[in-house]
Amino acid sequence: MTMVLVAGLLPCVVLLWYINKKDAIEKEPPGLLFKLILLGCLSTIPAMILEMVGTNILSMIGLDDSGYLFTLIENFLIVALAEEGCKKFMLRKGSWNNPAFNYVFDGVVYGVCVALGFAGLENVLYISGFGMEVAVVRGLAAVPLHAICGVFMGHFYGLEKKYMASGMTGLAKNVRTLSMVIPVLIHGFYDFAASIGSDAFAYIWLGFVVIVDIIAINAVRQYSSTDTGI
Repeated sequence: MTMVLVAGLLPCVVLLWYINKKDAIEKEPPGLLFKLILLGCLSTIPAMILEMVGTNILSMIGLDDSGYLFTLIENFLIVALAEEGCKKFMLRKGSWNNPAFNYVFDGVVYGVCVALGFAGLENVLYISGFGMEVAVVRGLAAVPLHAICGVFMGHFYGLEKKYMASGMTGLAKNVRTLSMVIPVLIHGFYDFAASIGSDAFAYIWLGFVVIVDIIAINAVRQYSSTDTGI
């Protein structure tokens, strides 16, 4: 069990360390970060329920679970939407009114904490169920994928806070939408490409992972270096 916990949580610890290091202006309270990680863990429960309900509805209306349409709807509109939606709900509940939320990049830190709380618990459960052989792939792909979604969700979440504080409600509404749409699209395509089960999509999936990783790393550097107060 110790090895499962280490293999499941180590990628999360490394990514949390990295994103906290990039929070250059003002570090966040450890208690707040820990709370957000726990909220991320808790978000797996409603997400799982929503996924089960959504998948059952698709089966009830007669969609072939081996077809492309079923896979497309399941991965984008059920799994990705449920997981990112539950994470966003916990993110907002856990940090929006906290006085420590006073820089735009704080949103990135908070978003990644929630995302990695979710990913950490999910990863431990996967490794427990499928064995240590899945640990490397999940540690290099699935866990960073959740963190990447947290980066973009958190960035637009931080901008929403800034725009709301400045009275720019129109812009706040736009970035609020982007804080959900972009993570759902990233997450949905990742799962969709991984679910098809063909050699062509395996290469598409791998290329997508590499490209999104590069974009996210550059985005974090930019968001950190151009951080502004709220």
